[in-house]
Amino acid sequence: MISALTVLKEQINNFYLVRRLSAYEMKSANSNNYLGILWEIINPMIQIAIYWFVFGFGILDRGKEFLPWLMAGIVVWFFVNPAITQTSKSIYSRLNMVSKMNFPMSVIPSYVIFAKLYQHLMLLAVIIVLLAFTGYVPTFYIIQLPYYIIATVAFLFSFGLITSTLSTVIRDVHNLIQSFMKILFYLTPILWILDATEHPTIASIMKLNPLYYIVEGYRASLLGESWYFIGHWEYTLYFWAVVLVFFLIGSSLHVRFRDRFVDFK
Repeated sequence: MISALTVLKEQINNFYLVRRLSAYEMKSANSNNYLGILWEIINPMIQIAIYWFVFGFGILDRGKEFLPWLMAGIVVWFFVNPAITQTSKSIYSRLNMVSKMNFPMSVIPSYVIFAKLYQHLMLLAVIIVLLAFTGYVPTFYIIQLPYYIIATVAFLFSFGLITSTLSTVIRDVHNLIQSFMKILFYLTPILWILDATEHPTIASIMKLNPLYYIVEGYRASLLGESWYFIGHWEYTLYFWAVVLVFFLIGSSLHVRFRDRFVDFK
C-alpha cells in the first residue's frame, strides 16, 4: 500500500512533466513523416476498411450494419495495443535518459500512455463524425464516454507498471507481451459478437478480460445503446477491482526494483 501511495503521489506531483514529455513523445514519433501525426488517423482508417471488407462482407456477412459496430469498438484497440506494447519497453529503452535526468521513473509509463491518449482523442473525434454519417448521431449516452477513457488510462497505467518493470528486469517479457497482444485482439469483442444466451459459460470466461468491459462501454456510449457501467454494475466493480490489484502489484514491483534499473542496462 505504501508503494501504491508513493507512485500515486509521484504522478500528481509530476503531472505537468508528464504532459510536456507526452507532447514531445507524440511530435518526435511523427517528425520524419511528411503527413506527420495524420498517419495516426490514416493507418487506423485503412485497417478499419480492411476488417470491414473481410468480416463485414466475407466471414460474418453483415454488410453495412457491421461498420458502425466495428468502428465503435476497434477505436479502443488502436489506443490500447500501442500503449501496452510501448509501455512495456518504456523504462529499459530510456535508461540512458533516466541516468541523466532527475525525475521519478514511474512517470515514464505515464507519459508514454498520455502520448497515445492524444492520438486516441483525435481518432475518436474522427470516428464520432463518421458514425454520425452512418446514422449514429451522438446521443445523451455519449456523456459517459469520458468515464471509459479514464477507465482505459487507469487500466493501462496499472498494467504498464507491471510490464515495464518486468521487461526491464527480463527483456523476454516484452516479446511475450507483443505475442500476447496478437492473441488478445481476438479474445476481445472487436470483430465478433458472442450471444450470452447461447454460450453463457464462454461469455462469462470472455468477460474476465478487462478490455471486454471497456470495448462494450465505448460501444454503449458511441452507438447510444445504454448506461453500460450502471446496467452492468457488477462488471463495473469487477473491472475496478482488477485495476486496483494491478496497480498494487505494479507499484510494489516498480518501487522494489527501480533503484536497480540502471544495473540492467
